[in-house]
Amino acid sequence: MIRFLSPWWLLLVLAVLALVGGYVWMQLRRKTYAVRFSNVSMLARIAPKAPGWRRHLAATAFLLCMLVLSTGMAKPSADVRVPLERATIILALDVSLSMQATDVTPNRIDASKAAAKLFVNELPDTYNVGLVSFAKAASVKVSPTKDHQQIMAGIDALQLQESTAIGEAVFTSLDAIASVPADGAQGPPPARIVLLSDGYTTFGRPNDQAAAAAKKAKVPVSTIAFGTQEGTVELSGRQVPVPVDQDALHKLATDTGGQYYDAVSADALKKVYNDLGSSIGYRTESREITQWFVGIALLFGFAGAVMSLIWTQRLP
Repeated sequence: MIRFLSPWWLLLVLAVLALVGGYVWMQLRRKTYAVRFSNVSMLARIAPKAPGWRRHLAATAFLLCMLVLSTGMAKPSADVRVPLERATIILALDVSLSMQATDVTPNRIDASKAAAKLFVNELPDTYNVGLVSFAKAASVKVSPTKDHQQIMAGIDALQLQESTAIGEAVFTSLDAIASVPADGAQGPPPARIVLLSDGYTTFGRPNDQAAAAAKKAKVPVSTIAFGTQEGTVELSGRQVPVPVDQDALHKLATDTGGQYYDAVSADALKKVYNDLGSSIGYRTESREITQWFVGIALLFGFAGAVMSLIWTQRLP
C-alpha cells in the first residue's frame, strides 16, 4: 500500500492537469486556425513538414514527467514487513503420554515434531528460538539461540512423560525469554510463545495465573490444540480417551493477545505453523520510495527530450 508523508504537495498535480488542459486547448485552437485558411493545398506546400501525431508523444512524455515529479514531492512511501530486532520465539511442546495417540498419523508426538522442525527451518536466521517441553513439569531444553540446528536436535530428543502442566510451560517460557541478552537494547525483546498441547492441565500452576503473567510481560501466547476429540491411548492394558481441551487453550490465547488454532491432522498443523511463521516476529515499516518516482520521471523526461529532438530538432 502506497501512502504519502507530505500529501499537501499533491496539489501540484492540479497544476499539471492545468497544463494538460492548456495543451489540449492549444491543439484544438490550432486546428481552427488551419481550417480558416481557404487554400488548403497551398498551405500544405508553404508550411514546413510537421511530425504530425508524433509531436504529441513528446508532449505526453513531458507531461507524465511533470505528473510523476509532482507526485514524488508528496514523499510516497510503501509498507514493508521487516524482521523484528531481537525477536524471540519460544516453542513449547507437550510431551505428555497422551501425545502417543494415533488419531494423527503416525502419532501426535511424531507429527508435532516434524511440523515444529519445518516451522523453525522457515524462521529468519536472525530470530532467537528457544525450546520448552512440558509434561508433569516444564523445562528449557534449548535456551533462546540463533543456532536453529540446536532447536532441531532438541526437538528430536524429546521423550514422553506423565501429566500435563500447561501453566508451568508458560512460566518457564517467560523465564527463557527474560534470559535473552539485551545486546545494548532497552527493555525486553519482542517475544511470543507458541504452545502446542493436546490435553488438560493436570499439574502445576493454573492456566489463568500463567496467562496473567504473560499479559503483564506483554508476551502473547499462541496456542495450538492438536489432535481429535476421538483420540485414545493404551494405559495399563485399557484404552483411555485423550480429547483436546480446546476451550482452555482458546482462553489462554485470548487472554494473552495471542492466536488460537485447532489442528486435527499433521497437514493442518503444518498450515498452522506456516501461518504463525508469516505473522510473528515482524513489524510493518513505512519506507519512503521517492527515488523510484524521481527515476520514473527522469525516464519520461529523457524519452520526451529524445523524441522532440528527433522530430522537431528542439527540446520540448
